Amino acid sequence: MNNQSSPLDTLLQVKVIARTWLADDISGFDLSPLSDGNLPAFEAGAHIDLHVPGGPVRQYSLYDLPGESPRYRIGVLRDPQSRGGSVKLLDNVQAGDTLTISAPRNHFALHDDQKDRSILFAGGIGITPIFCMAQQLAREHRPFEMHYCGRTLSRMAFIERLQQAQFDEKSQVHMHVDDGAPDQQLDARSAIGAPSSDKHLYVCGPTGFMDHILQTARELGWDEAHLHREYFAAAPIDSSGDERFEIEIGSSGQVIEVHADQSAAQALLDAGFDLPLSCEQGVCGTCMTKVLAGEPDHRDLYLTDDERARNDTFMPCCSRAKTSRLVLDL
Repeated sequence: MNNQSSPLDTLLQVKVIARTWLADDISGFDLSPLSDGNLPAFEAGAHIDLHVPGGPVRQYSLYDLPGESPRYRIGVLRDPQSRGGSVKLLDNVQAGDTLTISAPRNHFALHDDQKDRSILFAGGIGITPIFCMAQQLAREHRPFEMHYCGRTLSRMAFIERLQQAQFDEKSQVHMHVDDGAPDQQLDARSAIGAPSSDKHLYVCGPTGFMDHILQTARELGWDEAHLHREYFAAAPIDSSGDERFEIEIGSSGQVIEVHADQSAAQALLDAGFDLPLSCEQGVCGTCMTKVLAGEPDHRDLYLTDDERARNDTFMPCCSRAKTSRLVLDL
């Protein structure tokens, strides 16, 4: 049996120092370290893995840049259609409680060229990482435009802060509500505009909203290298036609069978590999594994189309194989 070391971040114990109302059905949680000291630093776009008491591990974006006091701030939407994480957190966790989290990780970072222009799109709770991006861009005096879409203003977080924020002349913030006047509705083609080597697009929100923004950008000629996204959840996958396949461990030649009703990640865990798992939906990228041979059946939302086409990585939490065997770099 081969036991591999896990690259998961060290777990941190934090205290909920405040719960706040951010919008209808959205609560904010302020988290501070249990003992004296600072929390690990982060930049806009980062998220933490939060171990929901009595529930699963869920990812939440950090919506405020670090301030004078050490704390992380997350926004949680009550979603009755979720798999239980948000409901358990909102119903059971109060100020004064202790939670277990990971250090921040960032798969949605801003491009680091100070001269680049950014176009930010947020739908619903997708505002959490986008709001942090707007703060960082404004702090660095970098040009950006933000479009924030929601059903109605009462269900949209940070409205007052966005209206009061003193962004400079390099930034523009637009809010679009479904129940508002026709002239303020989002025109995606106009907002995205023509592609340019110095423009980057960032989008976060419900899957349908994100797909619309990304597809519109592609139709306008944008290339994947300038399109950046972060999904919160994956759509259900039809697994009725799944078949067994094999995983070969490149370093040892060990062969592991993945049954039709089993994920590749579960097969690896059962075989003794300490595989890092977090979202288990192919959204966060935590379990990304290098593929040495074979063709994956990509079912994640993390990799770009170009990355999928290379077939040199896959997400064992949700993806499978089109060939009878995958050789993995483990």
